[in-house]
Amino acid sequence: MLKKGSKLNSILTGSCPRCQSESMYEEANPLNLPKVLKMNDHCSHCGLKYMIEPSFFYGAMYVSYGLNVAIGIAAFLFCFFILKTQVTFTFITIIATLVVSMPFVLRWSRNIYINMFVSYDKDAAGN
Repeated sequence: MLKKGSKLNSILTGSCPRCQSESMYEEANPLNLPKVLKMNDHCSHCGLKYMIEPSFFYGAMYVSYGLNVAIGIAAFLFCFFILKTQVTFTFITIIATLVVSMPFVLRWSRNIYINMFVSYDKDAAGN
């Protein structure tokens, strides 16, 4: 499922989309909030420049919005229909879920966005 060369591997691990040999981020832990979005300038293995153009990752905001909507709907469905909680508690749970998942969503949205434009290259990976 997460074999090297798949988009899912690059998205979930935050590895370079071209070679998938190293992380795009300076800090591997997304819970280190001051450094959650600090990225390396380029991949030291294949040389891919992550900031393809100025303000490239602004487009990741749209991906982030979609991910947050999906997480919010999932939290609502789980609380309201499965746990049968009241509406007030359900919305508090949605907000708490979105706050807790924020660092992960920030990285996943960037990972998804760059993977929309850059494909895996087995020659760059050295296979």
